[in-house]
Amino acid sequence: MHIPILSLGLLGGLTFAAPAPAPAPAPAPVPVPVPTAAALLPRVRGTEWINYTTLTGFFLQDESSTVPGGFDYWQKFEHYVWRLNRGSGRNVQYKVLYLGRHGEGYHNVAESYYGTPLWNCYWSLQDGNGTSVWADAKITSNGVAQALKANAFWANAIKTTKTPLPESYYSSPLTRCLQTSNLTFSGLDLPSGKPFIPTVKEFFREGISGHTCDRRGTKSYIQSSFPTYNIEAGFTETDELWKPLLAEERENQDIRSKQVLDDVFGSDDSTYISVTSHSGEITSLLRVLKHRVFSLSTGQVIPVLVKAETIVAGAPATTTLPWSAISTCASPVPGATSP
Repeated sequence: MHIPILSLGLLGGLTFAAPAPAPAPAPAPVPVPVPTAAALLPRVRGTEWINYTTLTGFFLQDESSTVPGGFDYWQKFEHYVWRLNRGSGRNVQYKVLYLGRHGEGYHNVAESYYGTPLWNCYWSLQDGNGTSVWADAKITSNGVAQALKANAFWANAIKTTKTPLPESYYSSPLTRCLQTSNLTFSGLDLPSGKPFIPTVKEFFREGISGHTCDRRGTKSYIQSSFPTYNIEAGFTETDELWKPLLAEERENQDIRSKQVLDDVFGSDDSTYISVTSHSGEITSLLRVLKHRVFSLSTGQVIPVLVKAETIVAGAPATTTLPWSAISTCASPVPGATSP
């Protein structure tokens, strides 16, 4: 099935640059049938694996040739995705992922203040500087404003643009993502059958380094601070992945990114899914999805239409690499402590 390429932009800042309304009178909305069967891939066995690709030409970040236009874009797009899933075989499914980066955190401010070289070799290895704390960083007042802007976007989407709402929600276990997702989706007029009850998944976390901002809090802390959030099975009380002075290699991060995608696509029958994560982790997810490189600022979101296909054959070989040591430097000049 072909539909016109009517682009919706990046949900930026969440400036979700929706197409401008057409001056002509509104035609009747496109009806969107409700699927009657669960859209789940069969569980992958030892001789099978899931291959991911992205369908481009729908969103501004996909390619430069997309042309904005069409106030009823989302209704057409939703119908198109429904048709894709209805016509796909047992081993193929399509989902739309809303990949969102957390709002500005105190670690972002500190890196900007000290500069990336000094941040990487010294300040990122500290819990803070006596004025600010960035271990498992919280979001700043600007980060709060970014998340509330996203909330206003979704509130308008419900009333006006009819953008398909997330049916499932996932979050990194780091505080800045938990805060951002909570502020973004709480208080919205969501369907009663699709409430905002996010699931915290370990592997949606940022690339793991010796930076203290990448060290998550305990399971007990997350449960007490965000009591309405579900936490995935097997989630350990303490952070057993973070290692002082060591950094995860990009190849290792991509392996775990694929693992968490496999888990979501194999267990969640939702078509529209929100993931609140981090710049580095979203970059990794996009690599796994074979999407072009796309950088997000804090508080921004992009939608990605994903095709997942179970391949009946042995999975391509993957190799994990040893973690690398972080370069460190001497303490900076005393007094240069306050961002």
